[in-house]
Amino acid sequence: MDFLAEHQPELLPGNRQLPPTQGVIEAPHGTTIVAVTFPGGVVLAGDRRATMGNVIAQRDIEKVFPADEYSAVGIAGTAGLAVEMVKLFQLELEHFEKVEGAQLSLEGKANRLSTMIRSNLGMAMQGLAVVPLFAGYDLDREKGRIFSYDVTGGRSEEHHFAATGSGSIFARGAMKKLFRDDLTEEQATTLVVQALYDAADDDSATGGPDVARRIYPIITVITEDGFRRLSEDEASELSRAVLQKRLEEPDGPKAALL
Repeated sequence: MDFLAEHQPELLPGNRQLPPTQGVIEAPHGTTIVAVTFPGGVVLAGDRRATMGNVIAQRDIEKVFPADEYSAVGIAGTAGLAVEMVKLFQLELEHFEKVEGAQLSLEGKANRLSTMIRSNLGMAMQGLAVVPLFAGYDLDREKGRIFSYDVTGGRSEEHHFAATGSGSIFARGAMKKLFRDDLTEEQATTLVVQALYDAADDDSATGGPDVARRIYPIITVITEDGFRRLSEDEASELSRAVLQKRLEEPDGPKAALL
């Protein structure tokens, strides 16, 4: 970013000149991203739908990307700018590791992403906001951590679970109901599918599991062993299990009563 800012600043996402237009620019937007911690790490997942106004722009968009071996980014907001920002973020982390001979700390990665989001503020004011969710395994603290952002680059660490995007209010409600401190990895991955299902149930911009087209949420797990994305077969099995249970309980599992 520093090199581009000095030599060709117009190539940075936030410095692009937009054509004259009336009102908000219509562009594909990614929607709901969720994350939850468990004793061995953190799970980051996202639905597959991108919308443009009231139209489904894409049914199988990728919204969750590895940032490096121990962290990942889930994107919500303007899809094109978000993907470009993630690619630049990946390159920044790789460059730092090659120059310094060591990985940037998880806290440092979160701060660097905050700076990149802040540089996109001009675009955000024109309706092209990028609001990612960042998660990773902290090797120093030996636990999974989650960071959320606002359009100005403001960073907050979330405890236990988090969600961003248009369906986040519904996803967060589902996770608040189902979260426990002693979740296993399998239970954590099932929880995020339940949360995305609830979000899709109430938010038209969020896509639920599409069995007919074989489109399922992207689910990633980050532990001390590194980043791992669940295969299509694993995501399919989890989604089908949730759908089967929803046939019996359409409103989803209930929270335990005290």
